[in-house]
Amino acid sequence: MTPPPPPPRQDAPPSPPPNPKILGILNITEDSFSDGGLYLQARKACDHAETLIRDGADILDIGAASSHPDAKSVSRAEEKNRLEPVINALIPKIPLSIDSFLTETQRFAIRKGAAFLNDIQGFADPEFYDELAQSSCRLIVMHAIQAKGKATRDEPPPGKIEDAVSRFFDDRLNALTKAGVKKERLVLDPGMGFFLGNKPENSFRMISRIGDMKKRYDMPVLVSVSRKSFLQKTIARQASDTNAATLTAEIAAILNGADYVRTHQPAPLRDAVRILQALRRAETAKHAKHHAKHNET
Repeated sequence: MTPPPPPPRQDAPPSPPPNPKILGILNITEDSFSDGGLYLQARKACDHAETLIRDGADILDIGAASSHPDAKSVSRAEEKNRLEPVINALIPKIPLSIDSFLTETQRFAIRKGAAFLNDIQGFADPEFYDELAQSSCRLIVMHAIQAKGKATRDEPPPGKIEDAVSRFFDDRLNALTKAGVKKERLVLDPGMGFFLGNKPENSFRMISRIGDMKKRYDMPVLVSVSRKSFLQKTIARQASDTNAATLTAEIAAILNGADYVRTHQPAPLRDAVRILQALRRAETAKHAKHHAKHNET
């Protein structure tokens, strides 16, 4: 039997060099799993913010309440008290993302001029949609298997995790855009770690499917893998020993199309992006040279 002919040679040029925006994580909390209590005082938070900016953060993502399974609840008043002096000090210097699922905190952040709202519940309060539509900040819409509140250690839903993520975004994006929120303001976050359930493979599965998400929704994607539980479990290390694993997962997310990466350590990620850009430029030059030589023959 004659073997089938080989597939046609693919001669498309390399894609443009990756240039993701980096969100530096600033936790002004008592009990974040990685750095809880370190930056609870406004002065220490602002000092760390300056470090994040020097290290290459394009945006600061500031959270006043931890969302890991064992975190304590924080009231609306306490979130505001923690956030206000830090926002006042930093907002002239760099775009700010405020990480909260509380409507009152989000409303406060809009008034203070936040560039992004980052909601682990994906903006679950429909009564707030009119105000969101009238605002100008961008919205990071995160999927989580938990419909409300912080992360849990629950089993993931039955079936493929990407199908559950798609069902969530289909419904939530439809509701937001019907309420008048412009599509161009939305950033998608598939959720990582416990937000995808207690199985590490679901996080790796979603990293590998970032390109599929972008094709389906034609929206930018943010990934937040830094020091998370699925990395800890996979390499059997504590959060403080996951820096190499974090960077590897972040690079994988970028190569799969992530537009925003939220991280505790911007410096190594910024360096890695520069190397990826240099490699892509070399690939482009090689392709151009080969293409020119081919046209001469």
